[in-house]
Amino acid sequence: MNRRMFLAAAAAATGASAAAAAEPRSKMGIAVTSYLSFGRPKDTLEFLEHANALGAGGIQMPLTSREPDYIRKLRARAGELGMYFEAIASLPKAGDTTAFDSTVAAAKEAGALAIRVNCLPGRRYENFTNLADWENAVAQSHLNIDAALRIVETHQVPLAIENHKDWTADEMVALMKAKASRWLGVCLDTGNNIALLDDPMATVEALAPFALSTHIKDMRVAPYPDGFLLSEMPLGDGMLDMRRIVDTIRHARPETRLTLEMITRDPLKVPCLMDAYWATFPERNGLYLARTLRMAREQSLPVVSGLPRDAQLKLEEDNVKKSLTYARERLGL
Repeated sequence: MNRRMFLAAAAAATGASAAAAAEPRSKMGIAVTSYLSFGRPKDTLEFLEHANALGAGGIQMPLTSREPDYIRKLRARAGELGMYFEAIASLPKAGDTTAFDSTVAAAKEAGALAIRVNCLPGRRYENFTNLADWENAVAQSHLNIDAALRIVETHQVPLAIENHKDWTADEMVALMKAKASRWLGVCLDTGNNIALLDDPMATVEALAPFALSTHIKDMRVAPYPDGFLLSEMPLGDGMLDMRRIVDTIRHARPETRLTLEMITRDPLKVPCLMDAYWATFPERNGLYLARTLRMAREQSLPVVSGLPRDAQLKLEEDNVKKSLTYARERLGL
């Protein structure tokens, strides 16, 4: 979405929210990755205004400028609206931390509650074909996390590592315990670990005590010949117990903000019936597979790639709006 299109959508949302002014603001924020497929907002301040128009409680997005004037405007505007801001950044490479240091300093000035990062941009079962390569990536991730920790501890800004189809829930818990820093925690994604054959509710229960940030999403699973298909769904339209998930996180971490990540896209293929999938999971067994495949149902999952561009943009926006309404009306957010 270019700037003109995004501002037009924001203006339309503003009109709609004005018409429904009696509705309270949702406590739930929006991750910019909710617009990953089609909208792709380019400016943090503009996205803040768009989220405000939708009645969201805050945003999670990279800083698109580190200029002091821009940072001051972002912090002031978020404060004026009563909205929160969480930053998104990339982990530094050990030995090359200048850019990350600058980002953390700017995020602190902007009032960021946390900085969300991930260790692996892709998916574990797609990126690695053998255990040795995965173990090397894990070792490098530990070095990168240690480098990042030194910086966030200096600036005193929490670092939240997402469970991003890379670490199993058990591995993420072990990572948190090994690092044991008050400035390190998890960006708890409620759906990602299904792709690693983790039980979704067990994942939430295991990671909630470490959750400094969140990606709240609902999911559906359907079979396909090589494994299963995995789809994000508007809150309430999937198979997850959203009330139990929200209650679990709020009980464990009452101050942690709940941020929507509703990615509108074609279903992801998880080829867990193929030998290559298992190359980096030496400790997993058929129980994980059987448990996950039991969740798969013969059902229709949304396919959006063949829709006209305007319809894709509208569906993406409608899915976010529907999720915010569900959060406010059914989850008390």
